[in-house]
Amino acid sequence: MTLTCWEKISLVALAAIGIRILLRVSILVWKKLIAPSFGFGIDLKTQGRWAVITGATSGIGRAYAEQLAEKGLDVLLISRSQTKLESVATEIKERYNVDVRILEADLSEGQAVFAKIAKATEELEIAVVVNNAGASYEHPELFTNVTEDCIARILQINVAAVTGVARAVLPKMFERKKGVLINISSALAVIPSPYLAVYAASKAYVVKLSYDLAAEAERNGITVQCIIPGMVATKMSKIKKATWMAPSPKKFVESSLKTIGIESFTTGYLPHIFITGFVQAFRCVCEKGALWLISKTMCNIRARSLNKKNKQNDSVIDALNSE
Repeated sequence: MTLTCWEKISLVALAAIGIRILLRVSILVWKKLIAPSFGFGIDLKTQGRWAVITGATSGIGRAYAEQLAEKGLDVLLISRSQTKLESVATEIKERYNVDVRILEADLSEGQAVFAKIAKATEELEIAVVVNNAGASYEHPELFTNVTEDCIARILQINVAAVTGVARAVLPKMFERKKGVLINISSALAVIPSPYLAVYAASKAYVVKLSYDLAAEAERNGITVQCIIPGMVATKMSKIKKATWMAPSPKKFVESSLKTIGIESFTTGYLPHIFITGFVQAFRCVCEKGALWLISKTMCNIRARSLNKKNKQNDSVIDALNSE
């Protein structure tokens, strides 16, 4: 049987598409399953002695501090609460027998704080920096109802501080041509996020900054990674009980640490891929439907939060009236 010219072209095209799909699936399986499971990521102890973590006294930041200390790295904890810093530092020292330093720094204060961080890290042989500190809404809210103070704080911490901390630590890392910078963004940066517009936009900035910094830093021996987690059971998310889809900070960080050197842009936790993948696929099929579903979900969360706050206020008023 003789094939026509167009049939031959069609077969070649189908074969090329099939090979491309197979290649993409193979890369995905390698990055998401095989490489992390068999420890093909970067051994952070080869990068230096110290781990520097912002927002280190609770949630994801504290989990990074504990697990990096467990790996044998000395840690510099950065947060705005001296009392909490001292408590966490004492616990990490006793549990992991590593050197722990603390730096009280309110990242909302701007350039003076970044200079303070640069000075505190000047002599450290930094292996990894976790740019974790962040700020969000108290609950989903209409953009015009968000206070100016809330917007200013989100932009200062999620945009200016992420940039300022990176600018403070990278020059010395570039000189050594070693080190890892991890910027914590959010899945909301890559999916529609009505009623969390400013927060989501600030986290989208982190994604873009990380992407371009990674290209600049790679030729200097530095690895830049951006994490876009879904829901994690932390104080900020207001999720008290960990689930398979909303893991504890410990479980999330255990997973994300395995991806360093394998993926520069990742959810850090495999099940969170399904969340972003589902929303993005739904958006491609029916954008208005995806926006409606997310908006409805956000409004329900907002209503529950406001209802809970009103009940708490009523309880306080009743208590005062009964005195």
